[in-house]
Amino acid sequence: MSILNMILAQVTPADSMVQQAADTIQQAIDTSAQAVADSIAAIAAATAPVAQAAEPIVKELSVWELIKAGGWWIMVPLALLAIVSIYIFFERLFAINHANRQDNSFMDRIKEYIHRGEVDQALKLCQDTNTPYSRMIEKGVTRIGRPMNDVLVAIENVGNMEVAKLEKGFNWLATTAAGAPMLGFLGTVIGMVQAFFQLASAGNNSNVTILASGIYQALVTTVAGLIVGIIALFAYNFLTSRVNKVMNKLEGKTMEFMDLLNEPAK
Repeated sequence: MSILNMILAQVTPADSMVQQAADTIQQAIDTSAQAVADSIAAIAAATAPVAQAAEPIVKELSVWELIKAGGWWIMVPLALLAIVSIYIFFERLFAINHANRQDNSFMDRIKEYIHRGEVDQALKLCQDTNTPYSRMIEKGVTRIGRPMNDVLVAIENVGNMEVAKLEKGFNWLATTAAGAPMLGFLGTVIGMVQAFFQLASAGNNSNVTILASGIYQALVTTVAGLIVGIIALFAYNFLTSRVNKVMNKLEGKTMEFMDLLNEPAK
């Protein structure tokens, strides 16, 4: 037993020393971990303002700011061109749609009146209908009894006048489609001249920011001019196609009326 007690007495202090060493190492690890965490927090706090300052500032441009950047002396005329073009488009569209209305029984009734010799009733029907083709037929009815060529020429003259009425304002749309982009390009060229002048005037203080600011402001007028020109161009082509359809109907009515006059009397 004495030997066992001696062995236990030797082992117990050894275990105590190991435990103390383990506790010491654990405390060192905890202390080191705390120090590392404090260091990371300090670095993050120190670098946060720098990182925040380094973030690029994205500035959004509104339509109103772009208009002001383009310059009133170019943007106002372009706006007026756009407003007038839009007004002409809708006004002509309504007029063309009205002219494109068709009464399927109109020519049958005209044929019936002429065969009965009721010319006055035919004229009254034309006046009540009040469409381009009815005015053409009215002119033809008033020329009944004259040579066929004279009747045809009279109808064609009225038809040309009716088409000219429908195409009122088309010249404005065509001019706007061609002139608006040129006006915008003029503003861009002038803006580029001003941008390079400012860059040259800055001397040693010149930088890319001065040039880029002037260029983007100058290009705004080109964008505006192209937008107005494209709107006017599409409006012009659309209305032209609608007028061509009306012209085809007028020609059809003219041929139908001439065939009516060439029919043998019953």
